Amino acid sequence: MAPCEIVYVASENLAKSSSLLPSNRNRSAFVHALVTSLGLFRRSAHSHPLPSHQLTVLRPNPASPLELASYHDRSYIDALLAKPPGPDAASCKEFGLEDDCAPFPGLREYVLGIGGASLTAARELAEGRCDIAICWDGGRHHAHKSKASGFCYINDCVLALLVLRRAPPPSLSSSISNQARKKSRIMYLDLDVHYGDGVAAAFRGAGARGQVLTLSVHYAARGFFPPSEHSALPDPSSDLFDPFTLSLPLHAGASCATFMRVWQAVDRILTAFAPDYLVLQCGVDGLAGDPIGAWNWSLGGEGGLAWFVQRILDSSAKVLLLGGGGYSPTNTARAWALLTSIACGAPLALDTPIPTHAAFPMYAPSFTLDVPAGNLRDENSDDYLMEIATVFERVAEVLRTQLA
Repeated sequence: MAPCEIVYVASENLAKSSSLLPSNRNRSAFVHALVTSLGLFRRSAHSHPLPSHQLTVLRPNPASPLELASYHDRSYIDALLAKPPGPDAASCKEFGLEDDCAPFPGLREYVLGIGGASLTAARELAEGRCDIAICWDGGRHHAHKSKASGFCYINDCVLALLVLRRAPPPSLSSSISNQARKKSRIMYLDLDVHYGDGVAAAFRGAGARGQVLTLSVHYAARGFFPPSEHSALPDPSSDLFDPFTLSLPLHAGASCATFMRVWQAVDRILTAFAPDYLVLQCGVDGLAGDPIGAWNWSLGGEGGLAWFVQRILDSSAKVLLLGGGGYSPTNTARAWALLTSIACGAPLALDTPIPTHAAFPMYAPSFTLDVPAGNLRDENSDDYLMEIATVFERVAEVLRTQLA
């Protein structure tokens, strides 16, 4: 078996600037401190029965304004990067830099840092230096081409997807049909509780049809952010149906049992599209205990987040793991630390004690890695889940036809 090369993109400067984000203050510091204290960087290289997983920590360089302009409008970038006292009131209103996306001290460093981190991770994959890249500080999926939205100032997901779209198909693809392709196929899968509207908008109707496919699994309810006419279940019979921009909405209380059924729909798309690269946005605001409070997903168990992500990593695609939502810093750190261990081929047990480190008291009362399910009722009925299965089987048929 060829070695599985893993890149973990992180640095002290990146953690420091990411921890300034008002919606996720200090979260980045929690995540990287827990990953470090669990010994995952050492463990990945020495504890696996076979030396098949090799992890490298890579310090990214900040993005340049020109690199951000590969997607975002230059006038918007200029406003984001304006030196103190920052953009004027008119620019803030024009570019959505208000309310949940108001400018904050350190915004310039944050934007350049997040952009550089996800670009670094994507290039490591695109240039064949790794099989899995991890960038937990990325995953800001709501930002639009010229407007901030939903705590997201730049869309690093889109920046990474554009890098992978330009990359040739991996030369060592396990699929003969993949080797014959002239262009890579890239799938974006979003597990955040919020609809990944910014990424979907970037590729909907774009010239990348057949090359980039986006699928957002999210909570949908009247008044829940972000409002979008595109967040509903797709209708393959509609003249407006786009099989490359997909939405899978779930009701309140989605549990492991629901996500086992959801996986069947996702797997149909994964099999039909057969991506060379897969970008997985691992927002964890759907876990039980998150302040958003919409779902009842657990970290472990059959159908849990770890179970779901393991199946993505078992695919033949090269995978980029990004962060996203998650408003309990300790539960977010627990989840991404466990997913890091899974990517390294040496999954930690859910009852693993939280090691003694600076943030240790914050992990009370369990002081373990587990994020168990709560008591929220799962409102996703059997009839609705059967409807999802039927719709996505039809979507998969359309994809197979269009890609033949």
